[in-house]
Amino acid sequence: MTITIDPDSPVPPYEQVRLRIAHLAATGELAAGTKLPPVRQLATDLGLAANTVARAYRELEQAGLVETRGRAGTVITSRAAGTSHLAQQAAAAYAAQTRALGVPADQALALVRAALEQ
Repeated sequence: MTITIDPDSPVPPYEQVRLRIAHLAATGELAAGTKLPPVRQLATDLGLAANTVARAYRELEQAGLVETRGRAGTVITSRAAGTSHLAQQAAAAYAAQTRALGVPADQALALVRAALEQ
């Protein structure tokens, strides 16, 4: 995830962060379920105050583009990524079922590819 802050921009830094994350999600670079860095880590990486990044995350959450799951972190929602919530649920259910059956991940993915190509 690449975010660059332009200190000379008339757009406030929190808005630059918000817009960039929303763009990355909309273009598919950040898929649904992708975990975002913790607020403090991203703030340090960008040279911003933690409150600046926290505000960007809050606004993304209010728009339904991210979801904060406590200690599990903040993740991109299916809405932000343009992925159907039902499709995301179906994928999660398939992953859980194949794990329960002991199917290796590469084999489970091959099964999905074969099914989609039929």
